[in-house]
Amino acid sequence: MNSYSRTLNGVFPSVCSLDCPDQCGLLVHKKEGKIVKVEGDPNHPVTQGNICNKVRSMPSRIYDQNRLKYPMKRAGAKGEGHFVQIGWKEAIDTITSRWKDLIAKNGPESILPYSFYGNMGRLSAEGMDRRFFHKLGASRLDRTICQSAGTAGYAYTMGGSFGIDPEDTIHSKLIILWGINAVSTNMHQMILAQKARKSGAKIVVIDVHKNQTGKMADWFLPITPGTDTALALSIMHVLFAENLVDETFLEEFTVGHQELREHVKQYDPETAAGITGVPEEDIIKLARMYGETSPAFIRIGNGPQHHDNGGMCIRTISCLPALTGQWLIKGGGAIKGNSGYLAFNTGALQRPDLLHKRDTRIINMNEIGSALLELEKPIKSMYVYGTNPAVVAPEGNKVRQGLQREDLFLVVHDLFLTETAKYADIVLPAASSFENTDIYSSYWHHYMQIQEPVIEPYGESKSNVEVFRLLAEGMGYHDAVFNETEEEMIDAALNFPANPFIEEINAESLKKNKFMKARVKPLFPGRLPTPSGKIELYSKRMKEDGYPPLPTYIPLKEENKFPFLFVPAPNHNFLNSTFSNNIKHAAMEKEPRLHINKRDAVNAEIKDGDLVRIWNERGECELKAAVGELVLPGTVVSQGLWADAPGTKHLVNSLTPDRLSDMGGGAVFFSGRVNVSIISKPLQNGLAPVK
Repeated sequence: MNSYSRTLNGVFPSVCSLDCPDQCGLLVHKKEGKIVKVEGDPNHPVTQGNICNKVRSMPSRIYDQNRLKYPMKRAGAKGEGHFVQIGWKEAIDTITSRWKDLIAKNGPESILPYSFYGNMGRLSAEGMDRRFFHKLGASRLDRTICQSAGTAGYAYTMGGSFGIDPEDTIHSKLIILWGINAVSTNMHQMILAQKARKSGAKIVVIDVHKNQTGKMADWFLPITPGTDTALALSIMHVLFAENLVDETFLEEFTVGHQELREHVKQYDPETAAGITGVPEEDIIKLARMYGETSPAFIRIGNGPQHHDNGGMCIRTISCLPALTGQWLIKGGGAIKGNSGYLAFNTGALQRPDLLHKRDTRIINMNEIGSALLELEKPIKSMYVYGTNPAVVAPEGNKVRQGLQREDLFLVVHDLFLTETAKYADIVLPAASSFENTDIYSSYWHHYMQIQEPVIEPYGESKSNVEVFRLLAEGMGYHDAVFNETEEEMIDAALNFPANPFIEEINAESLKKNKFMKARVKPLFPGRLPTPSGKIELYSKRMKEDGYPPLPTYIPLKEENKFPFLFVPAPNHNFLNSTFSNNIKHAAMEKEPRLHINKRDAVNAEIKDGDLVRIWNERGECELKAAVGELVLPGTVVSQGLWADAPGTKHLVNSLTPDRLSDMGGGAVFFSGRVNVSIISKPLQNGLAPVK
């Protein structure tokens, strides 16, 4: 059991637990034992006192009247959300007895854990849970919904998740934010970019939607979704053609530059313009700007990797800094992710040695709808925590149909009765991060942080670590690993000689310092963890794995049965579906909209504010149209995963395909196509809508 600060009033150090690259250091204000205010820690080198409204408004989520207080069991039909209160003993006994029965009849692989990083704490997301399900022998989940495609693509070029120190980007003179709405999803990168701009830097944004970040740019380039690879290759074409490359760097630190030089001749700006929708003159201007400005930095976002060709796209963009030698210059280079610097001992934390059957089946989380409906050996029970697949997973109608199965024993551990939890047989109340002990490692900056409990558990809520200890006891597992304390788990995870960057970080030092920076050194001069030890512009490993060894543009797979490419992008006040159920956050975001180019709107007789139907063969949604020039013709963009409120059709992932990306098994949320038509016009002078 976690011990919490029993001081009723005061200010306490904390960490933001959200799945966000910024992973802010926080100061939590308590009054009479409750959190009354959350602010950024001014002493944290990256946070510097600045936090987003999502976290500033966190008390409204922690003390939301709808937060779950006790375990419950279903008392009505699946999906209706009718439950009755039970005790923890009954809940654990019910779960473990059902699982023992399923294992006896169908084998342990009939049970599936389904989770992601709703809480980025390492113990919560990949600690006692992994140990338990390994011991159980359950089907394994391939957790690839977020950044696996880009991680795989970047690794082919750079060997792992290594970029420059984001704190150094204040020295950059050109900052390209490529496929990232940094204002809403990486705000401290935007703060650093603005500091650089005060020293003369230019900010260029490349995206499919002129969102808040695009509006703050010195130059915004709209691009057709899924064509970023062609743009990057055309930039390379110009760099080589106009001798804007660093030949010395290419010779010393790369392999394959001669092959790449010949290869990109086919991607001339005229050809690329026809693919990307970026004018030929803009491609040339951007390439010259990149080739002539130093230091130049590219922040590679999550957006481009959520396509059929997402891994190749990130692999291609990651080649650009090598061409101009930017890795040798402070403030130059790129960041896709930086988790390699904070890599910890996952074996000691997750204990895969507890898994007796090495060929236990693996189910990709992006295909959960199909898995629930179509597997020859069906999933008979699913345990969901840290995510909300009824809203977040692709092919949402399939997912909800699968969750509706009466023969599926579903358990959900969450803070709220989510859309997924409404289908559950047993619902367990989850503790918030402020009630737990955990460690946090950013995938953008270089700081490891610790969270110690600030408040007592809300109602009867329990952490993931606590619940899996109870489940292990209920299943009769007496292995010592299920009795380790949080501090012991942290020390085991951080005892990792293979990563010298964190050799001074352990539970004791984190408790003393609250946050500690990895001892990072520049990538160059040095050897990368690629097969050659260099940046691989030509990758033999890719060829062996069945991919083109050179960066190559490959079109999206979806047939042109529908006229619009559909991108369900993030919004400003939610993080995936988190906060969408909170009245305050929903009010800040106002309402879901569908951005459509005015030329397309005229052709479809749609005006700004009209209620429109968006549909394809997978499902349909209804949103208000936002007509303008924030997207290119042929593209429509919605923002945010809105709660499934009665009388609405806002679940945009009903429309998204559950295909897997070219590499990494990633999601292709942004590679679907839809049609759009008007449903009704807005009220005029208080009269009924015009049909």
